[in-house]
This record gives sequence, C-alpha cells and structure tokens, in this order.
Amino acid sequence: MSYRKFVGASALLTVALLGAAVPSAAQAAAPVLPCSTASTVKETLPNGTTWQMCWRIHDKAGLILEKVFVSTKRNPEPVQVLDSIRLAQLHVPYDTGDMEFDDLTDLGMGGYYLETLDGDDCKGGSARLGSDGSGAPKQRKVLCVSAEPSGLAYRGREESWDGETNVLSSRQGHDLVLRTISKLSWYEYVTEYRLHDDGQISARLGATGDLAPSTEADAARGWPIGKGGDYKATMHYHNAFWRVDFNIGGKGGERVDQYDTALDGRGEVTAKLKTTRTAIAKEGTLSKVNQRWWRMTSQSSKNTDGHLRSYELVTGGDDRYEGHPETKPDVTFSQKSPCEKYASGNASDPECPPDLRTVLDFVKDKQKLTDPVMWVRVGFHHVPRDEDQSPMPMHWQGFDLVPRDFTAMNQLTPDERTGQNGDPQPEPEPEPEPSGPQPSSPQSSSPRPSPSGVGG
Repeated sequence: MSYRKFVGASALLTVALLGAAVPSAAQAAAPVLPCSTASTVKETLPNGTTWQMCWRIHDKAGLILEKVFVSTKRNPEPVQVLDSIRLAQLHVPYDTGDMEFDDLTDLGMGGYYLETLDGDDCKGGSARLGSDGSGAPKQRKVLCVSAEPSGLAYRGREESWDGETNVLSSRQGHDLVLRTISKLSWYEYVTEYRLHDDGQISARLGATGDLAPSTEADAARGWPIGKGGDYKATMHYHNAFWRVDFNIGGKGGERVDQYDTALDGRGEVTAKLKTTRTAIAKEGTLSKVNQRWWRMTSQSSKNTDGHLRSYELVTGGDDRYEGHPETKPDVTFSQKSPCEKYASGNASDPECPPDLRTVLDFVKDKQKLTDPVMWVRVGFHHVPRDEDQSPMPMHWQGFDLVPRDFTAMNQLTPDERTGQNGDPQPEPEPEPEPSGPQPSSPQSSSPRPSPSGVGG
C-alpha cells in the first residue's frame, strides 16, 4: 500500500485568534516542505512560536502529520522535530472475550468513516478542506486547525533584598491544535495533536459517541446502566498505538536513551538517588517501571549551549491489556521499515510479508538501531457508567513529547530573564579588601538566607 498525498484548500486562522506574528520568527528562512500550500499548516501563536508541517488523511491511519518544524521568537530559525506521527492501531477487545476489533485495519480512521466537520466541531478554529484518503475526488471539511489557550505558561517573581521593586514574569500559553473526527459504528473518535508554544507535542485520542448496545455482561464484566440493575453494559479496552518517526534537526539517526532512577544509599539528611543512562542499541520492546523514562537524542544537532537536542517521551494514565503479547509493552523501538505500518493487523497489507503481524514481529531479529521508529501504546479500560449516556462525555488517552535541551533556555523566556542561562544563582564576586584598620563588628551566628530559601 503506497501512501498518497491529497490536496486540500488553504485557510488561515484569523489574526484575532492567533495574535500578530512576531517579525523575527516570520522573517527566518522557511523550510522547504514537500507538500502543496493547501496541505501545509503554518501558524504563529501569540507568544511568537511558529509551527509548520504537512498534513494528509490516510484511509486507514487517518490524520498524518509530516515534516514538523518549530521556531520561536528567540530561536527564529525553524528546526525539524518529526518526520511523521500518526495512529498505528486502535485495538478494542471486550471483557467478555466474545468480541475484538482492530479498528484501523478493520475499518480505518479515514475514508467513509472520516466525519465532515459540522456544528461545534471546529468552533473558533478553521475547518480545512481535504480528501478523506479514499481516493474520492470530493473535498470535505475534515481538519480543524485552531489556537487554544493552554493556561499559565510560566510565572516567576524576582526576589529582591535591597528594597527595589520585584519583577514579575507571568504569561499565558497557547497550543496549535489539529484534530479530525471519525465515526466507527457507535463510537466517535477524535484524533488530536496539540503543538504547544514551548515546543511540546501532545498526541491524544478522544472517545465519545455512544456505548455499543446488545453487549450485556455479568457483574464481573459489566456495569449496570439504566433503570434497576438488570442490564449491564460490557467493559472493554481501547488500546491505542502511535507510530512516531523523529528527524531532529533534519539529521535523523537518533539514539534511544533509557533512564532509570534508584535508591543509592543515604546522604547526611535523607536517601540518595542515582540516575543512570542506558543506550538502547538494538530493536526491542520496553515497559515502564518506577522511575524510568526514554528520550530520542540527536547524535549531531545541538542547541546553542552545545548540548545534543532530544525529545523525551512522557506517558500519563495507562491501563495495560494482558490479553495479547503485543499490547503489554509500553514502547517499542524498531529499525525503520516501509512495511511496518500497524502495531497489530499489519499482515493485512498485501504488499508486505505476511509474517509481519505485530510490533513484536518487527523487532524479533534485533536489528541495530540506526534509524529508530518509536511505537507508543496507551491503554484505557472503559468501565461504563450511567453518565456515559448520551452522547458519551469525551475521554482521552495519549502521551507527550517534551523537548529536552532542544533550545538553550525556555523557548518562551521573557526579555527580563534572558541572562539567566546556567547557574540560576551564581556566587557574588568578592568585594575588594579595604585598606587600613577597620572597626570590628559583631559576627552573625547564621548566614543570611538566600532569596530562593530552602526549596525550589
């Protein structure tokens, strides 16, 4: 199966929504994107961060983002983050054991199942025209692009001990949000990517719609809804997988780093901890344990401090489904291959080897990782409740990609904080010794407290 690129109609968000573009970021050299203007999203958020990328709809995977670049007011040169990101499967098994679906490969998030945006689906945003990925020539409003407030981005008050006025740095943040909606039988799914103005990327899958009818279960596998307790809606899982292909700084070939923190004896006051890095050199599956995390580290692209750029995987709430081996690992790293498209149900592709069924098959030969792809699984065990009727309130599952050393300082650093790179409170320069005899003064029994106090 070859991915096809489709052309949609261009639509810009209003200045009132996004705020005025910051000239320094706007004037930087724009990356050459391999897509038409209509298939490009380029928007500047109120704090001066500009995101630009290609987008398209695939009949099975749904919304795909490609060639994702970011630039900021203080770092106006666009730097690539991702080669692509997309859903790689939505596995839905029911607790009764009598139903199971691989929604992407059985149905698909695009094509007939991709909804045309209507009503409040894109209120306050811009609904983009595009193909649904099925090959049909008709264009529909399928992608919502909007800028949304994200809450307090940062706050810091300069401490002063000399009577001068304290300086407050406080700013609200914004996200560039791209979303599509797919209706798969009774459930409706929202594929959403939130690109934050601090460089973070959040991948989310939202579920709404209605509970599937005629799936009554016993008390161990269902929850009573409606009058009395006779009808019990069946519990089930939503096991979502994403395929993430980095290309940090346009260099590729990232190194997979795993960090583990453990107790390491005791210090003078409390326990000591030790954090160690392990380079993941070969393909394989990994799972979270206490104090474990991963990052994708460029081996050549550096920030202005000379530190290698990277993105850290941050996972949130997750319910692990134990019914299949491929749904147990939290993250899988494989060597990039064009035939490895879906975390399960991959053998349905007639152009690829039939033995590549799941992510476990992708990594069984333990190839050396020179161009790694990250497969992230996030599970949600849906135990129905009365409030799921009707329509069902949106519930979300997903993960964050957080920049680590991507820039030398906070990408939103305000003017008054630009000099605070490195030691946040360097030792003051010693004053020169006065000449001649000086009057003695009583010595303080305790040092003067630092502005930062004992915490922070």
